[in-house]
Amino acid sequence: MKLLGIGSRIDHPEFGKGVVTNVSSKDYWVTFIEGGLETIALNDTFEVIEASDNEVDTVSFFDIEKSLKTILRKWSDVTETVPIADKWKGGNLKLEPGQSGVQGKDVPIDTFFNKIVMVRDRLRVMEQKINASNLENSEKVELQQYITRIYGSLTTFNVLFKLQSDYFVGEKSK
Repeated sequence: MKLLGIGSRIDHPEFGKGVVTNVSSKDYWVTFIEGGLETIALNDTFEVIEASDNEVDTVSFFDIEKSLKTILRKWSDVTETVPIADKWKGGNLKLEPGQSGVQGKDVPIDTFFNKIVMVRDRLRVMEQKINASNLENSEKVELQQYITRIYGSLTTFNVLFKLQSDYFVGEKSK
């Protein structure tokens, strides 16, 4: 039995005509015109209308979504949703002046956190613009080093992030 690839068209006695949209070790995932998505066994009875070779370099929805997010982050000024650590949700940042008689300020931590995330995202956009610019490579490297140092200065705020993958990372010590 030859394995059908994604994109193969079949005619199933129960579900009608459909297209193979995924293949697992036991089943075909087929989107049928009338019945929507169904899984059928690899050895089920059906007529092959048009067979496609089994594609080895298929891309999952997760990969497409990840790529799209990367492209949007690279070419736009869109701020992504980054979760704040649970312990800080609903918290308050209290700024107390060192001088007496001067009023302090309370800032919701969520508001402060969103500003930090915007700074990080704008630094990323700046990095991309530097990399895409017509500057000499030596100038690009110099500017990248400044940005890396800025990230390093912002590592204090990593405590606010829920996920370590969102942390600021500065220069690594060698």
